[in-house]
Amino acid sequence: MNELVGKPLDRVDGRLKVTGAATYSAEYYPGNLAYGVIIESAIPKGRLKNLDTSVAEKAPGVLKIMTSQNSMSLHFPAGSDPGNGKYAEKDLLPLQSERIFYGGQAIAVVIAETFEQAEHAAMLIKADYDKDKPVFSLEKNIDQAYKPKQGLGGSEVQIKRGDADNALQSAAVTIEETYTTPVYHHNAMEPHATIAEWKGDELMMYDATQSVMGSKNLMANMLGVKPEKVRLISLYIGGGFGSKGFSWPNTVLTAMAAKLVGRPVKLVLSRQQMFTNAGRRTQTIQKISLGTDNAGKLNAIKHATTSETSFVDEFVEPAGIATAMLYSSPNADISHSLVRLNKGTPCPTRAPGEAPGTFAIEAAMDELAYKLKMDPVELRLLNYAETEEQKNKPFSSKNLKECYRQGADAIGWKQRNPQPGSMQEGNYLIGYGMATATYPANRSASTAKAILFADGHAEILCGTQDIGTGTYTIMTQIAADAFALPMEKVKVKLGDSSYPKGANSGGSQVSASVGPAIRAAALGAVNKLIKMAIADSGSPLHGHKEEDIVAANGRLYVAKTNSGESYEQLLSRNGGKVEALATTNVSTRQQEANPAAKSGAEEEAEKESKTNAVVQDDEKTDRKPYAFHSFGAQFVKLRVDKQLGTVHIDKIVSIMDIGKVLNLKTAKNQIMGGIIFGIGMALMEGTGYDPNDGRVVTRDLAQYLVPVHADMPEFDIRFIDKPDPYISPIGARGIGEIGITGITAAINNAIYHATGKRVRDLPVTADKLI
Repeated sequence: MNELVGKPLDRVDGRLKVTGAATYSAEYYPGNLAYGVIIESAIPKGRLKNLDTSVAEKAPGVLKIMTSQNSMSLHFPAGSDPGNGKYAEKDLLPLQSERIFYGGQAIAVVIAETFEQAEHAAMLIKADYDKDKPVFSLEKNIDQAYKPKQGLGGSEVQIKRGDADNALQSAAVTIEETYTTPVYHHNAMEPHATIAEWKGDELMMYDATQSVMGSKNLMANMLGVKPEKVRLISLYIGGGFGSKGFSWPNTVLTAMAAKLVGRPVKLVLSRQQMFTNAGRRTQTIQKISLGTDNAGKLNAIKHATTSETSFVDEFVEPAGIATAMLYSSPNADISHSLVRLNKGTPCPTRAPGEAPGTFAIEAAMDELAYKLKMDPVELRLLNYAETEEQKNKPFSSKNLKECYRQGADAIGWKQRNPQPGSMQEGNYLIGYGMATATYPANRSASTAKAILFADGHAEILCGTQDIGTGTYTIMTQIAADAFALPMEKVKVKLGDSSYPKGANSGGSQVSASVGPAIRAAALGAVNKLIKMAIADSGSPLHGHKEEDIVAANGRLYVAKTNSGESYEQLLSRNGGKVEALATTNVSTRQQEANPAAKSGAEEEAEKESKTNAVVQDDEKTDRKPYAFHSFGAQFVKLRVDKQLGTVHIDKIVSIMDIGKVLNLKTAKNQIMGGIIFGIGMALMEGTGYDPNDGRVVTRDLAQYLVPVHADMPEFDIRFIDKPDPYISPIGARGIGEIGITGITAAINNAIYHATGKRVRDLPVTADKLI
């Protein structure tokens, strides 16, 4: 049988999605379903003095109006790790007090027979406030900045090696510039949506989440319910990009509303509410200082980031984290500062830290190259980091030089005139730019269950989720290879908290985490089949040695003689099915969250894994000596209209080193999606706030601009496709986020090459170029 992993196969769920048969979280209809609509605060800071619901309560179809006066009491979350459940606003549980910390904060929920009735009643509610003076400008309150001790999951955000200040003073060539990025919003196609139904003390939830297991555990914790009494399903997700990695008020409010009315309740955020109630990427102010000798060798790097957080939680956008490891320098100083504002809490957004951070450091490297009169690619090669210098570790795998070479050749880098503003075609100025891409290669523990049935088909069960990236497809490919079955005989089941615990979708870790567990479980099931055949006197394999038996095309046979039988024949005589559990307890992260209490099923899986040779070989690999990262090179060719200042990107070349490619088609799709995010960051996206009250004014996709088909360039996406020998037996690293890194800087650098104008404040709109 030909190996399926790596091939550009169509999505196994593609037909379901294009025909509308894939059921998303808002598309379930339990009996007697009611509908909820959130009422938002109209002020950014103060106290809710009075909420007049008298007219709304009498409106047609209204069942209840849930406020802080009649809602159930909640428990503060026990932890903050997304894998075990992270509530986005740990110091502000919804409808537990009258205090207001930001505009758009939930102050009530209308529950009615229909969505339209709930929405109508919501407009009839009158709120009266005691207002306080809000703080909502980062620039005006920068004197209130403080340095956080750590980032999400305990990550290090204040990093030093050597003495960067002294090194800068003695450097032959220096640059020091400030780069800024606005607030960005995720804008997944699917809004946040939840359905909750209580049956006695048991809770059933359908929720759009990037963490099926984490959200389930969090809801149990906040509602004061035993975890085994909560089941959460999220079979299909219409994008998340980090926003659905945390749980927001809508999820727990739905469960609270269902308890209040004694009926199932559906609550779906509107597009406008997605701008206030579901997180965002923070605004950043990044000051970069670089120092080199006369040849261009770096001897000092400083990257100081100031960003915003809320008054009800602390989130750090670690923009300098990539700078600490991207280039070789004996002296580095990476710092992060926060200012608390009366806005909703920010959260991870596709490549949190690396996306805005690589814009700043890679634009700065471009400026340095021009100051040195040096090719930007050559400057990066001169300062190439052979090891992760901050951790003093070799990389598990790094082929970045090959990415530079292939990318430069594909874009025609050597044919360009390096002088800014020198290339023209008719009314257009032509520009070329490049930048480095990078993202950590994360892996965490995961468990999977494999089942082989007597009819010849197999199933995989894992409590992870497919957020639209193709996880169902690549896991089917991995499982089919391990089962030695064709793909059409394998069904991968995800998105259900009743399945064994899989990784959450964050940090580009699902492929690297869940894939090895699924492979180990499937191979474990096949191994059980082999042992079954050896012990079965009716099998032609009876009495043979395990090492002599081969699995292929749904058969077991002796390699030398081809004597054997099908899975169906063997299982029909031996109970009809065989099952195997596998837990791969492996992590590449420096900081480990406190593990959640294990269920009986998890303990059973760990026990069985001790006899699974595949698991044992995986776990005994010593990963501590290595730093795990993916790398890439982004190259851009674009045109700038001389009169209008409009930018049109002609071509983007993206060469990625992400270990083993699991599916060439979905891999290209992921990198392309990240690049399109970066186009938006560079040229059009940015959330606007009213300077008078701090409320969002770009609250829909008519005003918050995102790239569309007309903005698309020619894409040339390629992969080095060399397996990482240490991350897992499969050798694959995650790719969901690396595509957005570096690309914004590459576009910005190409605009400078075209025009000679350096724009350090994103987005680069036409008014900044005219």
